[in-house]
Amino acid sequence: MQHEPPLRIIHCFRSPIGGIFRHVRDLAEAQSRSGHLVGIVCDSSTGGAYEDQLFEALKPYLALGLVRLPIRRSVGLSDLGAFWKSFKEVKSLQPDVLHGHGAKGGVLARLIGSLLRVYRYRVARLYSPHGGSLHYDKRKLSGRLIFLAERLQESLTDAIVFVCDYEKSVYEEKVGPPRIRCERIYNGVTEQEFEKIFARQDAVDFLFIGMLRDLKGPDVFIDAFARTERAVGRPLSALMVGDGPDRDRYEETMTALGLGKRIDLLPAMRTRDAFTFARIVVVPSRAEAMPYIVLEATAAEKPIIASRVGGIPEILGPDNIALATPGDAAGLAAIMSAALTDPDWTRRAAPDRDRLKQNFSVTTMSDRMSTLYRACLKATRRRRS
Repeated sequence: MQHEPPLRIIHCFRSPIGGIFRHVRDLAEAQSRSGHLVGIVCDSSTGGAYEDQLFEALKPYLALGLVRLPIRRSVGLSDLGAFWKSFKEVKSLQPDVLHGHGAKGGVLARLIGSLLRVYRYRVARLYSPHGGSLHYDKRKLSGRLIFLAERLQESLTDAIVFVCDYEKSVYEEKVGPPRIRCERIYNGVTEQEFEKIFARQDAVDFLFIGMLRDLKGPDVFIDAFARTERAVGRPLSALMVGDGPDRDRYEETMTALGLGKRIDLLPAMRTRDAFTFARIVVVPSRAEAMPYIVLEATAAEKPIIASRVGGIPEILGPDNIALATPGDAAGLAAIMSAALTDPDWTRRAAPDRDRLKQNFSVTTMSDRMSTLYRACLKATRRRRS
């Protein structure tokens, strides 16, 4: 069998925080270990000391380097400068694959890849929404414009990669059935992450870990925590780990509710370190695609309570008793109370571990992605011939 040469892969995304960053780090490391040459283009204005540490750990796997430049969240004239700088950097790296993650990363990868084709470079252009623009409301003008842009960009795309079936269904509903190749490739975690994590003796009752913004539901968590205390009739303890634009507002809410001494706030840290501080993980998001925090918690055998949004039911199972209605603090509190008072709750809420390992591993994710990259490259070769 003829040996296939390694691929030169560039991952483009905006913000190096949260699930997209985790996804790209996993892919980059796994692809590098498989012999491919990998690089990253992302924003330089977001992230902090914790993210800098993650980049340092990843650099040995980035044979094509790390390019960071200002990429704003909102659309503006500054995007032209960011695009041109990105194009010059990427062109010099001569990639075979440009994989855009999230709305801004998808635009960069597809526009740069299409312009490279003008220069007669053969490059595959892939896009993974990761929720992103799909969270917008199609009833609003802003949403309709964004979904129109998504549809128009299909002509610049060789394949769309959805991280869960839910994400694909939302795309079909809001943008329309894809008119190009698309595949569902689940996010995955490493074999080491399937090792059980035990809580410390002084662990708090509940842990929220994630970006501190309303989309992720920190306000719902705080409200539900207060309701749970009243339901069980005793003081409880919690920890919120993360950074974000609304951190001060949440802290003010906790103080106003008299919870400041029972809910601690800590900056972002390694997820597995955070897991040791608590007995139960709570993911109260209003919207998600395929959140890593749920995969990481279930792999580590941490009891988890989560909103019934995005691909979470695909991980936990659609009928899991740990699933709560998004945005419903009272319903979330009822599950949190049951988790504390029902001695059989943890066993009944635990998903099947064999199914988790089979469907949600980094190795499976990386292998399927590389197979898709090569298929897209072969298709571009046929079109040019």
